Amino acid sequence: MNEFLKWFFAFISEMLKGYADIVRGFGHGIKQIFNIKNYISIFKEHSQNYSALSWVLSILAIIIVIAIYGLIIMMIVLAIRKYVRFRHSLVSNEDLLEEIAELQRKVLKMTKEKDEIMAMKVAQMGMPAGSGALSLADGTMAAEMGEGGEEAAPAVVESGVVQTTEHRFSKLIEVDTFYKTYTPPEYDNEIDLVGIVDNFRNFACSRMHLYYEPKIIRLFLAGMASTKLIILQGISGTGKTSLPYSFGKFLQVETTIASVQPSWRDRTELFGYFNEFTKNFNETEVLKRIYSSGYNNDVNLILLDEMNIARVEYYFAEMLSILEMPNADEWELDIVPNVWSTDPENLDKGKIRIPQNIWYIGTANNDDSTFAISDKVYDRAQPINLDAKGVAFDAPDTPPMYLGFDHLDKLFREAFDKYPISQENLKKIQQLDLWVIEKLRVAFGNRILKQMNLFVPVYVACGGDELDGIDYILATKIFRKFESLNLAMLREELRELCAYMTKLFGKNKMNESIAYLERLQKLF
Repeated sequence: MNEFLKWFFAFISEMLKGYADIVRGFGHGIKQIFNIKNYISIFKEHSQNYSALSWVLSILAIIIVIAIYGLIIMMIVLAIRKYVRFRHSLVSNEDLLEEIAELQRKVLKMTKEKDEIMAMKVAQMGMPAGSGALSLADGTMAAEMGEGGEEAAPAVVESGVVQTTEHRFSKLIEVDTFYKTYTPPEYDNEIDLVGIVDNFRNFACSRMHLYYEPKIIRLFLAGMASTKLIILQGISGTGKTSLPYSFGKFLQVETTIASVQPSWRDRTELFGYFNEFTKNFNETEVLKRIYSSGYNNDVNLILLDEMNIARVEYYFAEMLSILEMPNADEWELDIVPNVWSTDPENLDKGKIRIPQNIWYIGTANNDDSTFAISDKVYDRAQPINLDAKGVAFDAPDTPPMYLGFDHLDKLFREAFDKYPISQENLKKIQQLDLWVIEKLRVAFGNRILKQMNLFVPVYVACGGDELDGIDYILATKIFRKFESLNLAMLREELRELCAYMTKLFGKNKMNESIAYLERLQKLF
């Protein structure tokens, strides 16, 4: 045992000597680095025979060494300050988390107290627990309580409808009242799509000092014919917001503008929600516009300004699903779970009908402050690129007009019949689809082909060329998907695709798609 203790003492002592040597060595190194007296002695020893150049070089060397050490010390100080701030933020975050947890506990406690009060109210109404009475109490508490907390007469339920004198939809009821005496304007039912393009362009120029190329207006109208969701994207200052705004002015129907906020996480920001405490529905201007569109024959536009400053899939997901339904009679949005006798006239069992005469126009900027728009949204929308400012031109003074949805829809249907995509171009599109599938494993998809068959005829009816319309759909709906591929490994395939499209459609054709593919080759 004594031999073991001797060995253990010698072993630990030897190890501790190593640590001591490290400390002594580190201290000796620091002392050596900052031994100014020794540096002065060395300098005196070597500077006796210095020339003028040697003096200059020595002084520069000393300055550089001092600067290097000063920089090292500054970096150490900055690192320490950064670490201190980081620790401070961690502590602050922990305090916030504790506060949030405490608030959640209080909310749970208040919820429990509310449920107990509801149970007491149900017992006073003479309803058995567990028979749906709690949900009734949730929906009718405002009707049961008068001012100052005094009890009013209990609500009566007949055929699933809560009989009450309270109103929870003030704005929608205003719409009902307005349209009881509404007289529709005299719509222009003689104008064609080319006339709409020309008149709107001249109106925007002469009355609003906004300048648009005819192609942009053709794309806008063709997009309206192919989908209910249009995305205007491009650099700032190219007129993305002003285009739908001025189009609403041209039709004398104001565009409803919803400025998307980064905090939007669900549909309540867009369509409103029922406030359980006030027993009123917080109605938004978007909800009011959707509801009023069911009464009129106008062309109604809702502008989602800066739509990708929040995730589109969060606040617009339900509408994306509704617009995808093939039967427009099923386009309904659930607003409230129950029915009150004082609800608006066109609210059907708590659901609002999404009419056909309304379009959603989103503007999108692609920068560090925004989210990328997913394929799910792009596939259901028609993107329109506004990459350049409009060039000023002279136009005659053009007044606004009234355009009915029925007439616009009729013009779209006539274009579908009169200007369908030619069989020759359909065959070329099919060949291109097969080539892209084989080389790049990307398919066109039935939804995109359906949108193309709606978009291109209206684009032609507006005065455009068929191949230009096809070219635009391919560039914005098909080739845009290439960005998700490993393009650094596919540069040769992209060159082959450009050559194949030139061979298939001819020279100086499909310029939009070829320019986009060449840009992808340079970026990746």
